[in-house]
Amino acid sequence: MDPINPGPEDHGQAHHRRPSRDPLASDLAPATPAPARMERLVCGDLQLTVNPVDGSEIEPCPPAERPGRATKRTAVERAEVELAARPPAPAGSAPAAPEVPERQEERERLARLLARGRSVRLTGPAGSGRTALLDAVAEDCRDLAPDGVVRLSGFRRASGDLLHDLFHAVHDAPGYRPDPDELRALVGEIGAVVVVDDLEFGGAALDELLDATPECAFLFSVTPDVPAPSAETDVEEVFLGGLDRAAGLAILERTAGRALTEEEVNWAGDLWFESEGLPLRFVQAGALLRQRDRLRASTGAVDEYGVFEDVRRPVERPVEPGEEVPLPSLGEAAAPAPLLASRLTPSARAALRFAVALGGELPHQAHLPALVGDTHADAALGELASCGLVSPVGSRYRLAAGVRTQLEAAGYADDAAGHALTAARHYAWWAGHPSVTPERVCAEADAVLAALAAVVPRASSAAADDDEGGAVRLARTAAPAFAAGLHWSAWERALRSGAEAARLSGEVAEQAYFHHELGILALCSGQFGRARAELEASSGLRGALADKRGAVAGRRALALLADRAGEAPGRPAPSPAAPVREEPAEVRPDEPAPVPHGPAGETQVTRQLPQPVPRPVAPPVAEPATRPVARPAARGGGLRRLARRNLVAAGAGALLAAVLGTVVTLGMTSSGSAGQDPGGKVDANPSAGPEAGEEDSGVGPSDGGDTGAVGGRPTAPGPDGTYGTADDPAPPRATYRPSESGEPSLPGTSSGSPSASPRPGGTGGSSTGGTTGGTSGGSTGSGGAGSTGSTGGTPTGGTTTGGSTDGSATGGTTGTETGGTTGTTGETTGGPTDGSSTGGATGGTTDTGGTTSGDTTGTTTSGSTGSTTASATYPAPSATNSVI
Repeated sequence: MDPINPGPEDHGQAHHRRPSRDPLASDLAPATPAPARMERLVCGDLQLTVNPVDGSEIEPCPPAERPGRATKRTAVERAEVELAARPPAPAGSAPAAPEVPERQEERERLARLLARGRSVRLTGPAGSGRTALLDAVAEDCRDLAPDGVVRLSGFRRASGDLLHDLFHAVHDAPGYRPDPDELRALVGEIGAVVVVDDLEFGGAALDELLDATPECAFLFSVTPDVPAPSAETDVEEVFLGGLDRAAGLAILERTAGRALTEEEVNWAGDLWFESEGLPLRFVQAGALLRQRDRLRASTGAVDEYGVFEDVRRPVERPVEPGEEVPLPSLGEAAAPAPLLASRLTPSARAALRFAVALGGELPHQAHLPALVGDTHADAALGELASCGLVSPVGSRYRLAAGVRTQLEAAGYADDAAGHALTAARHYAWWAGHPSVTPERVCAEADAVLAALAAVVPRASSAAADDDEGGAVRLARTAAPAFAAGLHWSAWERALRSGAEAARLSGEVAEQAYFHHELGILALCSGQFGRARAELEASSGLRGALADKRGAVAGRRALALLADRAGEAPGRPAPSPAAPVREEPAEVRPDEPAPVPHGPAGETQVTRQLPQPVPRPVAPPVAEPATRPVARPAARGGGLRRLARRNLVAAGAGALLAAVLGTVVTLGMTSSGSAGQDPGGKVDANPSAGPEAGEEDSGVGPSDGGDTGAVGGRPTAPGPDGTYGTADDPAPPRATYRPSESGEPSLPGTSSGSPSASPRPGGTGGSSTGGTTGGTSGGSTGSGGAGSTGSTGGTPTGGTTTGGSTDGSATGGTTGTETGGTTGTTGETTGGPTDGSSTGGATGGTTDTGGTTSGDTTGTTTSGSTGSTTASATYPAPSATNSVI
């Protein structure tokens, strides 16, 4: 091999593969990766498929997949489950746990209470022997209940977790997690003595546990810092204190395996006074005496050759034969952990360092050889248990009370971060191995979660150093195993730790996975609000990454969530606090009034139209900060608005047509009589007034048959051949028609109602009325009312009524001077008089009339908007009503 010019074999391009150093090792060629382990569970009426790659999927469980009613285990099966739940026996020769004679009274009392069906709460400090007493009482009560004795661990367990543990301990239901209602129904039928060690809750949570299991008698073991039960809870309290001096000396002798000397008895008395009689202190003191005896013994010829040098290497200097080993001091006996650890094997001390790094959790003895790097490290558990440095908790071991603090002070936590990272890498490989079942991972849950919690804070620095196999990898491999093993409290803790680690390390894809799993867990637990938040966060992250498969899983979960929450898919839930605002009604004054209809040949009468009443406008409603999306019921508002717009457009078109028709009609009628219109020919001399005694009668409705002839207009030009002179013959007087009410209209009043018959060229009648009094006699005949009056009359005030339907305001005039001339042409519209003024009507003229006599008032009838004909037939003037 040339270091300057490397050959193909130096780059891995050799023609043949180098043989493995270990003939039993597998080939180094890249192997096919193992398929992802997927588990299918049933949670209530849901089916959960644990997918460690893209995220778990959830769907309604098909009826064929739902398990039947769970059956209870037999006595043999319960014994097997109880044996599997106990902590493993330590490897090597570990002495059995000593019996405590002084606890016999408490033991009998607890058994009597449980036999009567009472629940008991045993309270004692850590190291007082609560676990040993519970084991003894459980043996005494084995045959009391039909479902036997159930041993549970309350360490870091909630009330719901204990209910599920109790269900699976009694019932045979693999892969099934009942919903809360079904769970309460199933555990309510269990009749057993339930022994719960290291309970950590009280109060309302304890009441919930007891209410759900009315047929069970509980024996709880708690420390004094645990909350007390509520006042309504029927639970007996039993306090466990320290041992007396004689009982402490008995424990010390059994632990040391020999009788005590007088010096050791005095030393034990001082220890009893200092430890307040806690049994754990005497067990540790007995381990100190055993180690002292071992040091005092002669090493012998075997140790001179170093046969067991790799097994036991004491830290202290070797003791010469015959040299006296002093007793530990009182301070060393009060905190014996550093001294006991210094006399253990290196493997046991390394196991202690891992336990300190993991927060007191000692890994299972099967993991110690891989963690420590010693094939015989599994025997370290026996050494630690015999010295009283670890105590059983559920199915595993933890450092005993006070041991972790003592070891940290002795320097065992100096490299805690490195040991935690080593444990995290090991557990990440082990939990993801196909041969490891979810039940085994759940049994090691506390140690796995402790390693995960220890490496999460340094996830950001590990990502910067390209460190693989940290917190994110451990969470990805352990979380699916916890889910498949039905240890859902551990599943939630692993997911939250993994999400935090992914956020710190900047791994967006992993963060989306953990949020998705948290949403699935919340959906299975019935927490719909939290599930929606987690699933939407995951969908957003996966959408940014273009992860199609993960996005599909998230959308399916959101659809199921909306269905179970009673919402339509893709539509937000309505907010009762934000009402939908009604659209205010619009006031449309320009909307044309409908034209009255009537059958042909029917007598037409004048009808009064009601005034348009504006629709009330709804007061504005204050909008909230965030306006909710309108519900689908509000879609009708769009149709109503569209219909209203169409109606407005149609009305505007009809009005425009009417205006144009009026303009065209006016042009046609005024073109032929432009030279004959007397409106522009006002004589300088005022017209002569009518004779005294003559009055103008009222104005009746016009004849519906003729719209071109207007009363009060001369029929011939007279002898001089000119219209508008005094010799013109008078037209015949028109007859009156009754009004709608059956009474004639009174003189001097205005009828502000249109004719009941439609008029050609008009769209509706508008009524304007006004009475004028003149100072000299004269008659005005502008297609309005022909009137007679006496000269020299006093003017009367005018009145204005009605209004045009097209929005123009018309009004009468008051107190006008006479001087108008009577119309002399045969046109359908009368000429305007200079003694009266008409209001501005769009596209039409309004006939007004007045009287020129003193006490005679003119009558004005309504004219149709856009019409060129008068709506009433006027009486013909008398022979005396001549124009000068």
